[in-house]
Amino acid sequence: MQIDSAQLETFAAVVDEGSFDAAAQRLQVTPSAVSQRIKALESRLGQIVVMRGKPARPTVAGEAVLRLARQVALLEYEAIAAVQGTVDALRLPIAVNADSLNHWFLAAMLDLSEQFPARFVIHREDEEYSAEFLRNGTVLAAVTADPRPVQGCRVVPLGKMRYLPVATPRYVDRWLTGRPLPEAIGDAPLIVFNEKDVLQHRLIRKVTRRKLDPPKHAVPAAGAFREAVEIGLGWGMIEDQVADPAIAAGHLVNIAPGKYLDIPLYWQHWKLESEVLAALTAAVLRAAAASLKT
Repeated sequence: MQIDSAQLETFAAVVDEGSFDAAAQRLQVTPSAVSQRIKALESRLGQIVVMRGKPARPTVAGEAVLRLARQVALLEYEAIAAVQGTVDALRLPIAVNADSLNHWFLAAMLDLSEQFPARFVIHREDEEYSAEFLRNGTVLAAVTADPRPVQGCRVVPLGKMRYLPVATPRYVDRWLTGRPLPEAIGDAPLIVFNEKDVLQHRLIRKVTRRKLDPPKHAVPAAGAFREAVEIGLGWGMIEDQVADPAIAAGHLVNIAPGKYLDIPLYWQHWKLESEVLAALTAAVLRAAAASLKT
């Protein structure tokens, strides 16, 4: 069985853009042409590949087709580049956790962009969950905390991000002074990034050996998260390269000296003999080596 490349490209565009109309605009064809290509693809496979909703999403069967579409697009790009020498910008969907994106990953993006006309499409996701984007075909590579390779992917260790539990001196005086830390920390408000962020609770278990659930504020933006800690709204886990200067300046305090969390990070990418993927991986490894702990 063969699948038409135009149908694969159209399917990927529908998933990326979230609707048939938006995909038509991206591909510069009519919405009717998009619909006909998707119907032809589904007829060819004997499976529904797109859930017609807002946004449009791939079905379970569609996830496998989406992975194929991404791989075909990448290999096609490299083949055209080898023959013609110049090509349009390549779309590179990648999943990255917020702290890596704000701390070191942009350097890798710049590095690669100086070698290839890449157009990055970054999907921000917690490192514990980003591998799911590889499984469903949304991205071709991801920064993850999972050393287990997704089927069809390679895994490369990147290093560790170290997080320190910090708060303002005023916050410490109000919430954490006068009682032993294992007792006080159960009542002290904390900051989480979102419902998936468990770093603060892991630190609590490390300090208390108990599972506690203090009051918390959810602040789902890296800059705002740090600001929430810096103004004293709660304590939170902040990467050491950001926290250490603030501690040295007296703006923040390590609320549990000697306690920290090291989060190992891994780079997972498809097993393709691809010049672009190889260059992207090399750029990511260089950026990680300059910033992460071994």
